[in-house]
Amino acid sequence: MTHVTEHPLVRGGRSAALATACVRGGVAAGLGLGALAVLVVAGWISSPYPDSGPGGALHLAAGLWLLAHGVDLVRTDTLSGLPAPLGIVPMLLTVLPVWLVHRAARDTLDAADGGDRRPPSAGAAVGAVAGGYLLVAAAVVVYGESGPLPVEPLSAGLWLPAVVVGAAGAGAWTAFGRPLPEQRQAAAALRAAGLGLATLLGGGAVVAAVSLAWHAGEAQAAYAGLTGEWSGRVAVLLLVLALLPNMAVWGAAYGLGPGFTLGTGAFATPLGLVGDPAAPPFPLLAALPDDGRGGWLHGAAAAVPLAAVLLQGGRVGRSARTWTARDTALTALGAAWGCGAVVALLSAAAGGPLGTARLAAFGPVWWQTGAATVLWGACVGVPMALGVRAWGRRVPRPKRQPASVEAPVAAVRAATAPAGPEAGRVPAAGSVPPSLPPVPSAPEGPEGEKAPPGTPPAAPGGKTAGAKAPVAGLGLDDDPPYGAYDGYDPYGDSAFEPYDYLPAAWEPGAPPPPPAAPSA
Repeated sequence: MTHVTEHPLVRGGRSAALATACVRGGVAAGLGLGALAVLVVAGWISSPYPDSGPGGALHLAAGLWLLAHGVDLVRTDTLSGLPAPLGIVPMLLTVLPVWLVHRAARDTLDAADGGDRRPPSAGAAVGAVAGGYLLVAAAVVVYGESGPLPVEPLSAGLWLPAVVVGAAGAGAWTAFGRPLPEQRQAAAALRAAGLGLATLLGGGAVVAAVSLAWHAGEAQAAYAGLTGEWSGRVAVLLLVLALLPNMAVWGAAYGLGPGFTLGTGAFATPLGLVGDPAAPPFPLLAALPDDGRGGWLHGAAAAVPLAAVLLQGGRVGRSARTWTARDTALTALGAAWGCGAVVALLSAAAGGPLGTARLAAFGPVWWQTGAATVLWGACVGVPMALGVRAWGRRVPRPKRQPASVEAPVAAVRAATAPAGPEAGRVPAAGSVPPSLPPVPSAPEGPEGEKAPPGTPPAAPGGKTAGAKAPVAGLGLDDDPPYGAYDGYDPYGDSAFEPYDYLPAAWEPGAPPPPPAAPSA
């Protein structure tokens, strides 16, 4: 009866959660599109020479929003009248839509876990959020077909779902605590690939910034020559900011070796600039290398991928101290392939066509930069991982005691050595020196009566054991060696162990009282 009663409630709760997730995806799409539309409309209002009405501004906002998802656009209002493709994605614009989808999927699973109803599975939550988002995106695609920037259908069907589903999947992964594969090699490869990718992109940004600072005069002239109005300059500045991540990818591709294309037949690599570049006047393009062969300053860009793969291989090597050499090499190679795949995707987004004819190829070539990243990781990262693993598995040699410590130890061993046939031997470290035979603790007096407590035992010849006797190798007035006190307990403690103390100076107890005079 309980199962029949709760089953409809569970199904209804899960359906409500999926509907809520779908709504969250649609809201995320609307927020991203609205933020970009506000920015474009504000620029259109502030422009003293608007080319079109509010409809044109909204169509431009819709086109830029789709371009931020990797969708190629087609410009119809060209001077020649022929449509020209636009495939370079301003990667900074991608951050907001991706973050909104990521947060929608994460909040869907977090809210379901904290509520009373049964939460949906991760796949269902990702599908619901992505479905709601893509419904809004489909409406935007249809709306943009009537504007000056229609969508290229193939790229819209490929890149738009891939970006949305990937961002939603990352949000679900975050909601579950960012778990890594249970296999140690796979988890180590992912961590190393992330470290190498961050180092490569950061180094590419540094290379691009240094080059831009070196050509600061040309960049300023290009910026001032684009427009003379302050509204136009603000728009150009916003476009420059949106293309800064692209600049980092270009710098990384330049350091990797393949470089990037500047039109059909023109390449910029650390070895030099080949061909006739067809670069339009733009502030960021002023940072391109000069004509001619590259010098040592251009070759210094190779330090970026070198540092990236060294850190990547070192991370694998530190995790592989208990692995075999084969597993270590395969893990480092997997990290290289993972980093190369992400670099290829970023290169495909950072480059693309800007028009027809010579501008049909512009920016990094995705398969070349991806292959170069894998090659760097295989040739440098794998040996680095093996070297770090071998260094971590080394066995340190035992440290020898200095001569200043060995000399007193040898003197003490010689002083405690027994006399006789074994006098020439030196006891080994940790050995116990030989002791004398046990002596009765309560000897009898002259008339057969027991001596008072504390009286030292009598030795052969009428002498007590407490009296000093000549010992081989010592003077008459010297203290006996350490082994001579074995069996003698001056403190009345049965647990006393004379070997726990260094036999440097023995301090005997108080002298025993004199014996009582015999009665007449």
